[in-house]
Amino acid sequence: MATYREAGVNLESAEAAMSRIAPHIAATQTGGMVGRIGAFGGFFEVPQGFRRPILVSSVDGVGTKVKVAVRAKRHHTIGEDLVNHCVNDIAVCGATPLFFLDYFAAGTLDPGVFESVISGVARGCKAHGMPLIGGETAEMPDLYAPGEYDLAGTVVGIVEHDDILDGSRVAEGDVLIGLPSSGLHTNGYTLARYASFKGARAYSIDDKPPLLKGRTVGEELLQVHRSYLVPIRALCEAGLVHAFAHVTGGGIEGNTRRVVSSPLDLSVRYEAWTRPSVFDFIQRAAEVPEEDMRNTFNLGIGLVALVPPRNLNRAQALLSQCGERPVTIGSVHRHSTS
Repeated sequence: MATYREAGVNLESAEAAMSRIAPHIAATQTGGMVGRIGAFGGFFEVPQGFRRPILVSSVDGVGTKVKVAVRAKRHHTIGEDLVNHCVNDIAVCGATPLFFLDYFAAGTLDPGVFESVISGVARGCKAHGMPLIGGETAEMPDLYAPGEYDLAGTVVGIVEHDDILDGSRVAEGDVLIGLPSSGLHTNGYTLARYASFKGARAYSIDDKPPLLKGRTVGEELLQVHRSYLVPIRALCEAGLVHAFAHVTGGGIEGNTRRVVSSPLDLSVRYEAWTRPSVFDFIQRAAEVPEEDMRNTFNLGIGLVALVPPRNLNRAQALLSQCGERPVTIGSVHRHSTS
């Protein structure tokens, strides 16, 4: 005879872990939530006042950034990374976030680690005024090694049909305005980890390489993926923008081309801003070719706003009022056939 616990799954520990995150979840609740946490589904009332409301959703994870968190034994920010990444993905479509759901899976559920991770998810949700209405927690010892876990999430937002930003408004001559990133965000960590821990000079998580200017490798790699919801809303409400690109896997050009259709193309001036030192650290540590750097990392620009030239000065001024440091990094032009 064998019990579920002897097979590797501890239901009592799972119950204890769930009770620890209840206060964090409760702190995110808003007026739109219907029902209670723990039901088979999460319920949310669609806000009033929309003429033609469109729901916008996105699902994502934080990739192997989790491995850095595990190595550093620092788990309280990885959930915030997840929420901000997902919110940015729908915000660039013109949407306002409504609610969030998370997925946490581990080989063995550690209640302390679990609570720390979900506290970050809850903090990110609360910062965006949306509830964490549900999720899934799984303990799978045959799938994850001891101490390892995975994290993913889904955000649902809403936008008026006529306010959708999908790239259809982008025009020749539009200017690319870049907003600074807070580091690597949540992309390129397989290469970043290789460079940091397996490169020509294998660093430890607590080392302070000169290029990182006093920060440890762990502190730099775990910088929180920032949210761009405030500047995005400001530009949208002022009617100054044609499209946005959230710079994730694929780099600046790869992601911006998602909203620039043929026969239009774009050009990026990589010399227009100073790259954060973490990217120099990675490039030098593993001798990464420049092309790979551009295709893998945001290189210090986490959001691109595409604005018509007539709106450039007003857009830059508005962004500065939001506390941003906008930089003109390129433009949209007609694709050359020569």
